[in-house]
Amino acid sequence: MIALITASAWAQVDPACADVAAGDAPGWYVDDQHQQDFLLNFFALATTFSPIHAPIPNEPGHGDVGLELSLIPPLSCDRRLVLSRTKTEETNKAPILPRPRGTFTFPAIGRFRIYGGAGYVPPVTVFGTRNVIASGEVGLGWESDGGWQLAGRYHWTLMKTIAEIAGPFDPATDPVVLDFFSGSTFGVDLMAGKRFEHVLPYVALGLTDASTFFYIGDDAVVSNNLTPYFGPVASLGVQGDVKRLVFAGELYAAPNTFDASLGHLYTARVRAGVSF
Repeated sequence: MIALITASAWAQVDPACADVAAGDAPGWYVDDQHQQDFLLNFFALATTFSPIHAPIPNEPGHGDVGLELSLIPPLSCDRRLVLSRTKTEETNKAPILPRPRGTFTFPAIGRFRIYGGAGYVPPVTVFGTRNVIASGEVGLGWESDGGWQLAGRYHWTLMKTIAEIAGPFDPATDPVVLDFFSGSTFGVDLMAGKRFEHVLPYVALGLTDASTFFYIGDDAVVSNNLTPYFGPVASLGVQGDVKRLVFAGELYAAPNTFDASLGHLYTARVRAGVSF
């Protein structure tokens, strides 16, 4: 704590955030711990394995492979300010998360369909960050003669990021020191949708839990998340197909109805692939 207080006297603020840092804190601002917990929760939620597919993603006995693109909304200056609003963190590095993913739906059991999916981001440096993200899902769906689909799914994600996230106190003289962030999320969703020939709109409602670990390389400090996210999530999307091409898009929300100052996310995600 003494080291943090001493360091805050010479911490650096992004010039683009200087006016914001000099002004009054917004009404939702509580303290550094809340700010820290929000940042940790935000980036764990940015990598959740949301559906981006119909309640039953494929025809029985078939699957698809493709690429997901998830928007990572840039954080405002107020959200980036730490150490009593005297320093800005380098959080807006990656505007989008590309994740290869695939699903497979097993042969039907009556009207029921069992499916599984996986996603993986290899340790390739992109936007100045090196990430490893492994995700998976299992689901059980039911489909009526009229094209209505209902399903329940369980999903999980394990991820780690190595990058200069906390940022130097003095960019002119301090060396680049990498930080380590690890996050894990898991949750359950209930889904419903209706097939209209080659288009199937859907909605998903669920609960997701997030856990995080953040090691700050500059001063060898572990930043504890005292209020990890556990709350509702929702998806509103549509899946379609053109011959063997499969595409989907959704709006995704993790609103944290308990206390939004401790972490929330509103974003958009798309997916495109080839069925087999």
